[in-house]
Amino acid sequence: MQHVTAFSVPQTLPAAPPAARKPQLWILNSWRDLILYVCTPLLIVPIFLIAQSRWSAENIYLFVAAFGAMGHHLPGMIRAYGDRALFERFKWRFIIAPAFLVLVCATFFFWDLKGIVLVAFVWGVWHGMMQTYGFCRIYDAKVGSFRAMTRRLDFALCGVWFAAAVLLSPQRMTDTLESYYSSGAPFISPAVLHGAQQVVAAIAIIVTSLFLANFIWMCMRGSRPNPVKLVLLATSISFWWYCNNIVASILVGVALFEVFHDVQYLSLVWIYNRKRVETDSSIGGFMRFVFRRSGSLVGLYIGLIFAYGALGYYKSSVSIEAVKRILTGVVTASALLHFYYDGFIWKVREKSTRQSLGITGGTADISLGGFLPGWALHGAKWVAAFVIPLGALWFWQVRVGRSDVDRLGMIVADLPTSARAHVNYGNALQTAGRVDQAAEQFSTALQINPGSAKTHASLAEMLAAKSDLNGARREFEEAVRLDPSDAEFHSGYAYVLDQLGLEDQARAECEAAVRLAPASAQAWYSYGQFSEKHGKLGDAIPQYRQALKVDPHMLDAHLDLATALLSQGNLDEAKPHFEEATRLDPKLAQPHNYLGEVLMRQGKINEAIPQFEAALRLHPDFPEAEENLRAAKENQTQFVSQPPN
Repeated sequence: MQHVTAFSVPQTLPAAPPAARKPQLWILNSWRDLILYVCTPLLIVPIFLIAQSRWSAENIYLFVAAFGAMGHHLPGMIRAYGDRALFERFKWRFIIAPAFLVLVCATFFFWDLKGIVLVAFVWGVWHGMMQTYGFCRIYDAKVGSFRAMTRRLDFALCGVWFAAAVLLSPQRMTDTLESYYSSGAPFISPAVLHGAQQVVAAIAIIVTSLFLANFIWMCMRGSRPNPVKLVLLATSISFWWYCNNIVASILVGVALFEVFHDVQYLSLVWIYNRKRVETDSSIGGFMRFVFRRSGSLVGLYIGLIFAYGALGYYKSSVSIEAVKRILTGVVTASALLHFYYDGFIWKVREKSTRQSLGITGGTADISLGGFLPGWALHGAKWVAAFVIPLGALWFWQVRVGRSDVDRLGMIVADLPTSARAHVNYGNALQTAGRVDQAAEQFSTALQINPGSAKTHASLAEMLAAKSDLNGARREFEEAVRLDPSDAEFHSGYAYVLDQLGLEDQARAECEAAVRLAPASAQAWYSYGQFSEKHGKLGDAIPQYRQALKVDPHMLDAHLDLATALLSQGNLDEAKPHFEEATRLDPKLAQPHNYLGEVLMRQGKINEAIPQFEAALRLHPDFPEAEENLRAAKENQTQFVSQPPN
């Protein structure tokens, strides 16, 4: 051992070895990553439970689908068209793809071709899976884990579990097969489908075992992958499974995972683009303005996302069907563009992407090579993933016509354990007038899921139609017990009680319905019918008026209010309601006949006759209109034959 003192001859000592740099496990830091990327579902679920107590599943889904799903497409669009280097690199993709997809999607929705929905769904599942896989690669890159086998097992694990959650979910497969069979696609044998489910489940178990074995082996070699990745995979796959298989409403399940997906995506893109703006002087214009380091611009960023998402919300309120379909096509095209662009503008293996994410290493940006080979390869992918599937679905739908009953019957055959499939089939049978078979389907659905209040109410309606009032009463009682806040259940229950002669109980249920849903036109209308039936016309008229205040286009309320006013001799007020009824349904004979009666009582015989004639033209076997027309013509003749004073 050498001693060095103040009196020693100066010597050059070897430098101490540098301390090994501690690997950075997180993208931002521990608590931010846990909130934004890893454990986000633990925050989302309680928020949604609170939201469900205030809003319906349909309203929650509509809001999330518009402002979340549609809105989060914008940041990727900003980068695609705001990053000049990226745009020049993929210029023809950014020019051709939007025009092509908008044209195709708008055409498919305008002609009500269902294949585009199925293709968009498959692309969406793939996109969600790839986002989870991308986060896995980012976290591994943070600790320098680049082994090819680990990367392949990450991809296989994400792919098989995302596929299994859909394929093994009776609810999600019901919707998927609905789109598939609506396109006229060939029937899938239940044995084939069941076999595919078993194969996917077996592959999932095998891949998971290999993944864990690889992780343990890498740890033993001292080069373990990022442990945060394990937590991310556990939460993401478990949450995807929960949303598809456990959440009662498939709409809520879709919304839940969409929020998780959006939070991950929007926060990471913000970080990425801000880093690009700070390190790349070639980025300018709008992108540089939005992604500057400023707290106020975070609000602008979120505001722009909501503004873009407003298009998805607006299309649901459009009343013109053709315009609504075209807007739906544009929204779908935006989603497909988002899926497509994200497939090549955020590649983690590229050096520029890694640098903007704070990750060292990575390959140089991959060159597209020659135009023809690059075009051929890219075109082949489009043909395989879009053109051929969509073309086949279009061909099948045009050539094969299926009724709702046949299509939904196929789904029940494929998914005998899906309560949702049996309910949908029962509704189709009910519409077709096959009441006995519809009741059987609702009963089967309740054996699978006895906690569905809606199914109990649907079965009650079928039993009432079969004159089994006691059975209908039992089912409505169960529906009201399971969901006492649903006004429709109380209205249906009131009808059955009234048929059983229990007037006081029926009135209480009518009152409960309008109290629970004062904005329900149907609840007010049903209450009005009940009051009129029991001779309380004075109560029925304001109830009909309230129904029309809620829904001015409710045909039955216009007719019943007008006939009630007519019976009281209030011709002036009854007339506009009959006129509105003829406008709402020009093919209905009854309002023309009543309008003719009003005009005849007002002495306007020349105006009354065309109304009676219209009623008979629409419904030739209409004795009342025929008698009214005869009387009107006699009065007209008498009026003409009278000598002038």
